[in-house]
Amino acid sequence: MSNLINKLKEEYPAHIDCLQKRTKAALSRENIEGVVIHSGQEIKAFLDDNTYPFRVNPHFKHWLPLIASPNCWLIVNGEDKPTLIYYQPVDFWHKITPLDESYWGEFFTIKILKQASDVDKLLPYDKTGLAYIGSHIEVATALGFEVINPEPLLNYFHYHRAYKTAYEQSCLRQSNTLAVKAHQAAKAAFYMGNSEYDIQNAYLNAIGYTNNETPYANIVALNKHCSILHYMAFETIAPQAHSSFLIDAGANFNGYAADITRTYSFKQDRFAELIARMNQLMLSAVDALKPGTSYSDVHIATYKEIAKVLAEFDFIKVSADTAVESGIVSAFFPHGLGHHLGLQVHDVGGFMADERGTHINAPEQHPFLRTSRVIEAGQAFTVEPGLYFIDSLLQGVKDSSHSDQVNWNNVDKMRAFGGIRIEDNIIVHQSHNENMTRDSGLD
Repeated sequence: MSNLINKLKEEYPAHIDCLQKRTKAALSRENIEGVVIHSGQEIKAFLDDNTYPFRVNPHFKHWLPLIASPNCWLIVNGEDKPTLIYYQPVDFWHKITPLDESYWGEFFTIKILKQASDVDKLLPYDKTGLAYIGSHIEVATALGFEVINPEPLLNYFHYHRAYKTAYEQSCLRQSNTLAVKAHQAAKAAFYMGNSEYDIQNAYLNAIGYTNNETPYANIVALNKHCSILHYMAFETIAPQAHSSFLIDAGANFNGYAADITRTYSFKQDRFAELIARMNQLMLSAVDALKPGTSYSDVHIATYKEIAKVLAEFDFIKVSADTAVESGIVSAFFPHGLGHHLGLQVHDVGGFMADERGTHINAPEQHPFLRTSRVIEAGQAFTVEPGLYFIDSLLQGVKDSSHSDQVNWNNVDKMRAFGGIRIEDNIIVHQSHNENMTRDSGLD
């Protein structure tokens, strides 16, 4: 870990310099003097004094690795040293986390805020020309901000967030390292015959997480549950027999997310052969990520490859080309190939053609894509093709005029396994693609 901290210490100054330059350019273009970025506030449940888990504003954690600190503020103008207003109350009800400035503190002028309601005393008195960035519009209005989340400014920031600095890439690699460690523990728990609940706990325990510390709600699915794309339940009783296991789970490091999926078969059977084939297909899709190529084109090419898999495994009675033309492949692969990855699991800017926010539509036949942007060096993506046996989607095909294109006998044999998704996290470089997930030791 000390080597990692030293590396981050080396890379962080250039990261701050990059953000300063982006901010200066954006403010100059929009004739705004500066931005005030709110980390966010804890939100209480209705008619209760308990709060929902805190999720920090991604614009805030872009600047510094404070991901669990509500009521903090950043004042940035692209030229002067940014000011951090850090909330550190006198409180005997809750644990107070002292400010650990680590390698980043010297880049900020730090002011301590003892009471959240006193923040106006530390913010600039004249807020004319300052833009508020955050989700608490009522707070911004009460404080006197007139420019709140201006869309042209956010478009500029979102577009450029796709290009990861060296510091950000190091954070993404570490989040993959953590997630891979947990995935290996979950895999072992599956082969021991554990329940979904116990597998989830094995995952969390491996890296010392609580349920609220993962970047998104883990998907831990056994058998037919693998056909539910966003399966969020954790059954506490293990099934009578283990057939298949799909886990889609990540980790955080300094606010940067890993998002990894694996599928396993309990036995060396036909489903295991299908997993191996889909793994091969996924790695081919990774190789297709090349600067200058549209992510939509990579998705469409993978869609056609999945049609070939359906033909190879005798799930369809027609050629792969015919299955693509009729659209029945979508019943087996109903989502997009992947998405941008970074400060958010589904990172912003995926449909932007430029820093003005010009929208790039997803292909009409593939409306569920999460990015249609041209791939460029420095960007990070997930690649996650899937092949599922989802009852509702298959019934739609069965009720259609294309029913005779499917080998229902072979498809029905797979329903109990649910489906397959395999997902790696990739940084695109000019000369090659870096597979952070495989490099971290997950096959």
